Formats: sequence, structure tokens, C-alpha cells
Amino acid sequence: MKAAVWHKKEDLRIEDVSDPEVGPGQVKVKIKVCGICGSDLHEYRSGPFIIPAKPHPLTGRSGPVILGHEFSAEVIETGEGVNHFKTGDRITVNPLIYCGECHYCRLGQYVMCTKLGTAGFAWDGAFAEYGVFPEYGVLKLPESVTDEMGAFVEPLAVAIHAVKRSRLKIGASVAVVGAGPIGLLVMQACRAAGAGKVFVIEPLEMRREIASKTGATYVFDPVRTDSAKEISALTEGLKADWVFDCVGNQSSFDTAIKISGRRGIICIVGLALIPIQVPFIRLWGHEKELTFSSGYENEFPTAINYLADGRVKVEMLITDRIKLDDLLEKGIKELIQRGDRHIKILVKP
Repeated sequence: MKAAVWHKKEDLRIEDVSDPEVGPGQVKVKIKVCGICGSDLHEYRSGPFIIPAKPHPLTGRSGPVILGHEFSAEVIETGEGVNHFKTGDRITVNPLIYCGECHYCRLGQYVMCTKLGTAGFAWDGAFAEYGVFPEYGVLKLPESVTDEMGAFVEPLAVAIHAVKRSRLKIGASVAVVGAGPIGLLVMQACRAAGAGKVFVIEPLEMRREIASKTGATYVFDPVRTDSAKEISALTEGLKADWVFDCVGNQSSFDTAIKISGRRGIICIVGLALIPIQVPFIRLWGHEKELTFSSGYENEFPTAINYLADGRVKVEMLITDRIKLDDLLEKGIKELIQRGDRHIKILVKP
């Protein structure tokens, strides 16, 4: 079969590899659609990052590995002991690979597993014609969720997990910093969870327009507008009760602090690759809280339901559809060099 294999930093190859064989407790699938994630870009530009530098304790894998973890697929074969799926089922996969035995797994906090791995990094992923995945991560898709929508279940689970981690209250005013793929999904997940006013701060006009059309109450350009003053005026001086930093750099963090109110809760969703300075006096004086959100646990069923009933809309987030052969030039490099033109690029093997 054809697959996109990561070998090392800036070395991603479209290769012919052997079809994967299904084992006990596993499901073999034909990949329908796979989205390109920011973490795929990180691995290409500076990996190994999530990809293990040495054999993973659960999978035994390091590089080379097939990338891709945001996908929909169709079941074509099941391994011994698999009883909940059959050939022809339309599915998506929670790509977490966990031990099931450590303290955190016993609590159901799988993203905290001490041996955590992820399909597409520590296990061959979905930028391929076929894949094999553990049954425990497989979920059926209803007919109302198309194959393309199914590729958004994983990033939407990230957004829902962030809302849960933040302890968002119904009716609260919310601000989202950054309207990239995750920011736009966080904004919609907040609305679905009962948020009141939802503000979005984003410098790119195309992304601001999409935010407005998918549920944002107000959108602001931080280059031309003082977002803190605008939000203050719209909340009787209180500013935002909850803020989600979906970028992960010094500027977005500073913005999150400025636009959050007294005792505001700031949830960090974006991944900061370099240290960020924290003005503790401002956090301390107003008793603000910082919390962090990384990945997901059991949010996939909720994500599927949100897509199925239309509470979250993703069609406008799709900015291109490409073939697997074009993954590097029209996908990975396109997002790195011209990311301002895109939200989500989907790959169809």
C-alpha cells in the first residue's frame, strides 16, 4: 500500500509499504479521510517530538513511522476477540495508546498514562491506504456524520477536553485567543456547553470571518483593536470570565491575561515550544487561575454527537482537499509556508 512515512526531521516520504496485518483485539480499516494536524507539522520541522526517540514501551516503535491521527475509515477486517465491529462499519479512532495498568489509567485519565503513545507517532497512523488499530480506540460513526466530518472528531475532542478542563459555567463570558483549527472548535464547543458571549481574537481576516459565521458573538483584530478595552466595554467592565489561549506564545498569553477579568480562568490549549514569561503579580492580585489542556480522554462520543446534530459545524474549516501523493508539497509545506490561507487540509488516500 501507499503511505506517508516519517524518517527524520524534514524527511517525509510517500512510499510503498506492506499492508498491515490485523492481530487479536485489533481492527483493520480502509482510510477514508485524514486531516493534517499542527503536531504533524512539528514532527516534520523539528521531530522527533512526539515520535519516540527510542522504541516505545508499549508499541516498540520509533521512527520510521506513518503519520496521521485525525481520520475516518471503514472496517475491512477484524482480529480475534473483536465483537463490537464488523466489515463495512464506518468508524473513527481515538489514537491514544495506553497501558491500562498505571495509576492514571486506573482512574480513567488515559492521557496521563505513564507509558502513553499515540497512533500516528508511536504506532503507524492514517496517512496511508490502510491501518490497524486497537479495538478499544475505535468508535462507530452515524450516517449523519460524513467521512470528512469524521476526520474532525479527534480535533473536536481536543476542544471539548479543553472546555471540560476549564470547568466552564453556563452563561459565562468567554474569549478565545487564536482562530486556527483548535481555536474555532473550542469556540463552538464553548457555545455548545452553554457559554454566553463568546469573543474571538484573531489577526487574520479570513479566520475572523469563519469565526463570525460559526458562532462567535464578537471578533477582534488584535493588530488594529485593543481587545481588552473592547471586551471590557461589552461586559460592563468585567472582561471575560474564561479565556482559552489556543496559540501558545508570549503574545497570546499576554493577551489572555489582559482580556480576562478578576478571578478569571485562563486555559492554555496551544503548545508553547519556548518558555513564556508569566507576570505573577497580575495573576496574584486578581486571583486568576491558570489551567492546561493536553489532548483528550473520553470526549470522542461527545464530539461525534456534536457533529451529528449540528451543534458544531466544520465544513467552513476545510480549506483544501488533496491526495496522499501531494501530502508533502500541497499539505505539509503549504501549511508551513502559507498557513494564513488555510484552516484544515484534508488528505484522501
